[in-house]
Amino acid sequence: MPEHPRPVDYDPHTAVRLFDESKWQKSFASEPNGGNCVEVNFAASGLVGVRDTKLVGSPVFVFDAGEWAAFLEGAKAGQFDLPA
Repeated sequence: MPEHPRPVDYDPHTAVRLFDESKWQKSFASEPNGGNCVEVNFAASGLVGVRDTKLVGSPVFVFDAGEWAAFLEGAKAGQFDLPA
């Protein structure tokens, strides 16, 4: 994938400040006991935050809309599937 210029420099450990705490959404595929979970947050600024639900104070990884769209496209195409 081509590199995209970063519109915002951020530190994954403080990036949570870029997002409204009440807007975090857990994956619909999350297990009820909290295993293997990620949360996403779609900020009004157009940024997408991703964090690990299981880790208190998890770093937040930030993507712009183009990066997020490329990730979703790759995931739907099986680009990140583990070998059988």
